[in-house]
Amino acid sequence: MSSRLLPRLRASLEAQADPARALGMQAYMKSTMPYHGVRMPQVRAAAMSAFAKAEFKNCEEWRREVLAIWRGAKFREERYAAMVLAGDRRHAGCRAAESVPMFEEMIVTGAWWDHVDEVAHLIGDMLRAHQHELRPVMRSWSTDANMWKRRVAIICQISFKERTDLRLLYANIEPNLADREFFIRKAIGWALRSYAWTDPAEVARYVRENESRLSGLSRREALKNVPAGMR
Repeated sequence: MSSRLLPRLRASLEAQADPARALGMQAYMKSTMPYHGVRMPQVRAAAMSAFAKAEFKNCEEWRREVLAIWRGAKFREERYAAMVLAGDRRHAGCRAAESVPMFEEMIVTGAWWDHVDEVAHLIGDMLRAHQHELRPVMRSWSTDANMWKRRVAIICQISFKERTDLRLLYANIEPNLADREFFIRKAIGWALRSYAWTDPAEVARYVRENESRLSGLSRREALKNVPAGMR
């Protein structure tokens, strides 16, 4: 599977490359894949320019191009650009249940927080629009052997505020409470902390009732937006 958009995108990124910055970015992200050394605002601009005139006959063609860029990437920014195309508003109608396998591949093969957390936001948008189809998927992912899919299941509602499905959030946290992995413990705390902006009393109640099962990291994160008097 080859990409028709990747050559133009890569040329744009190469023209802006900063080798010295690239080494620092790669070290910070602990990435085996090298960087061009281009900052994210410039990556987004390059991606939008490269994709501006791209037309797709249908959603399947769009998915093939997203994955072609993702799989063909030789530099990490090129994968960031694939996520720009995946999140392009022009193709919002394509982000439905049929696109779950594409995002699942990006999560499993991306396997690091910068890729996974961006995909989690897109999964969240899909959950908002297609709750009936996506809710069972998130329940399934919450017990998956793949840690990154479990992280997505926990944080996919991070921006939902009052629209958060608490039953789903708590159900997805439950099978992960005993997990010792940092990225899971952080995800639990982050998801609860985010909801605390909407209902701090509820988060305080949940933490009290599950204090013995929550890790110290999850508990500290969860209570950051809860007033001291409610804890």
